[in-house]
Amino acid sequence: MHIYNSLSRTKERLVTVEPNKVRMYVCGMTVYDYCHLGHARMLVSFDVVQRWLREKGYDVTYVRNITDIDDKIIRKAVAVNKPLSEVTGYYTDAMHADEKALGVQAPDHEPRATLHVPGMLDIIKTLEEKGLAYQSDDGDVNYAVRKFEGYGKLSGRSLDDMRAGERVAVSSSKHDPLDFVLWKSAKEEEPSDSKWESPYGLGRPGWHIECSAMSKELLGLPLDIHGGGPDLKFPHHENEIAQTEGAYGGNLANVWMHCGPLMVDNDKMSKSLGNFRTIRQTIGVESGAEAADYDWNPREAEMLRFFIVRNHYRSPQNFTPDNLFDAQAAIDRIYQTLNNVGTVKAEIDWTSSHAIAFKEAMDDDFNTAVAISVLFSMATEANRLKSVELASQIKALGGVLGLLQHDPEVYLRSVTRYTRKNAEMAGPALDEAHINAKIEQRQQAKQNKDFALADQIRDELKEAGIELEDKPGGLTQWRRV
Repeated sequence: MHIYNSLSRTKERLVTVEPNKVRMYVCGMTVYDYCHLGHARMLVSFDVVQRWLREKGYDVTYVRNITDIDDKIIRKAVAVNKPLSEVTGYYTDAMHADEKALGVQAPDHEPRATLHVPGMLDIIKTLEEKGLAYQSDDGDVNYAVRKFEGYGKLSGRSLDDMRAGERVAVSSSKHDPLDFVLWKSAKEEEPSDSKWESPYGLGRPGWHIECSAMSKELLGLPLDIHGGGPDLKFPHHENEIAQTEGAYGGNLANVWMHCGPLMVDNDKMSKSLGNFRTIRQTIGVESGAEAADYDWNPREAEMLRFFIVRNHYRSPQNFTPDNLFDAQAAIDRIYQTLNNVGTVKAEIDWTSSHAIAFKEAMDDDFNTAVAISVLFSMATEANRLKSVELASQIKALGGVLGLLQHDPEVYLRSVTRYTRKNAEMAGPALDEAHINAKIEQRQQAKQNKDFALADQIRDELKEAGIELEDKPGGLTQWRRV
């Protein structure tokens, strides 16, 4: 298979350090608030990556870290007057609940930065011994960027073109404005639980150093794949390369993967711009719900995963409410096929033409957009032929992407805010007891040959977003539209 390497800017055949083993590290969340849809895109995209690699038979070790010490976390803890661990614990639980709703499988390891400070200090010491790090007058330990040959190779930026200030903290005590902090000297006003003893005095790690320490400790060097969101290429991943390769030589990672941004009106969705929408808002969960009370809407959660997966992971993706409506309508069509035709539990027949096309798409840099189009082609054919075998293969292939695993009838009867009919409805959606009573009333009207009343009931239900389908033998199925 071939993967687009952000470092070489080309698609490359995947060649792993050890045969049939993949060591993958992905930069995870900074846990100070709820995850938004931009985070969802990263979580789902790399979930699909690791699912497909495992489907191909690779022994995958997937590490995705948690940043639980950071300026934003400290500010949040001070604002709510709680210990850092309580703040990060709450938002970590919230993230895990979001992941479960979206069908994101847990990574094999989920290291937290606060538990790997000794490893970070070891790297800083090595960099200092090699002349790549220095302690400045303010107590911070900084990385000397201009002493590392090749800085900028991932982002494609030259040192002369870089400007301090783009996610780079400027300090007058730095030797160069582009130098970045490895260890931050503690400030008196900062909480006590944000400080560690070190050879450089009381302080805490900088943001970038944590991933260098955790990836090396848990996976070894070089990594087969290093991934993350689009905004991490510079400076975070660029600085990871400088730290790790500066300390140990060789390559930090053989393949670098970055998913595309989720856009809102030509801007990337982000908390800093205030243009974000949380995962919780999108799948019908109260913002303050504890993890134990996280009752998500399964139809809306699957719609959101489908919304992400039907686009190629590297492409910019535009978010609008209409796009969510379109995603809901699209995945509903496949579920309607599974409901109409029926399915049985089946293994994937990788010799079939559809499965071959699906595999070719996924082997071509995880092209889920083409893979999803294969499922729609199969659905059209399954409907035409009334083929249970084809419908079963759709469900099996969908499972590789983390989709289409709900009972179709239950799925199609669940309430969703993302059908246009429901969006236009006034008042709450009809409950199942009311719908079933109306269907029974309609059946009685048909038996009495009162077809006008039967049609009236069908029209009333249709206006309320309920579509009926009469089956042989007098059975009537219904779904929400």
